[in-house]
Amino acid sequence: MESVHGVSGNQVFLYPASDLAIIVSEHNPSESLSQKAGVDHARVIADCFQHSTVLPFRFGTVFHDDDSLRRSIRSNQRQFLSNIDKLRGKTEMHLKIFVDDCCTKEVARALSSETVGREYLSNLRETAARQRERQTRARAVSFQMHRLFMPLDEEVSCRLTENGKMVLDIAHLIERKFVERYQNKFATTSALMRDCHMQISGPWPPYHFVHRLTRGTHTQQPAAATIPAPAVAVGTPELVAMA
Repeated sequence: MESVHGVSGNQVFLYPASDLAIIVSEHNPSESLSQKAGVDHARVIADCFQHSTVLPFRFGTVFHDDDSLRRSIRSNQRQFLSNIDKLRGKTEMHLKIFVDDCCTKEVARALSSETVGREYLSNLRETAARQRERQTRARAVSFQMHRLFMPLDEEVSCRLTENGKMVLDIAHLIERKFVERYQNKFATTSALMRDCHMQISGPWPPYHFVHRLTRGTHTQQPAAATIPAPAVAVGTPELVAMA
């Protein structure tokens, strides 16, 4: 860990906590956490993820002293260990799928129309029908990705872009040992799905699935006004890591 630096380039420290190892760096509460600090936070997590199972704290979590950090770990230790068992040996892969959305112009026309009467009601019905069509298509593509890649778990979101494309953001949880197989499957799938443009990224620490498991498990501690606070972290071998 000597070559790893935390928020604002500060040194990182390792706090052993029974079967867990917590990595933090000092942060002055009088300094705001910038976008660069978020990048520093993510880099520490990514570096540790290369060697161990990691449970990242949400960016911006601050403990006002060592004791508050230790109390939080002790009170949540059983849940953290359970989550590590669920995520050990696993990684997150991202798919971004761009699909032409044929109904965008019609939806915009209907919503901006100043007409009344039958034409207006007809536009509303057409808009509703096409929205259902979009939802159906998004579900179909999502189901197809699930069937092809067979992830252990997944998180899916859908949005529209200004240029009239529907974008599906898909996070897949897979075994780390199968990353190469997943990448090969992506290559063959993207060649077959000519009506879609696909992008892949990863492997990443399993952020989506960590936050699902830890939602409501711990609370963010208030930062003291004058005391530097440990603020970023990840873990080490057989560890839990948070920031």
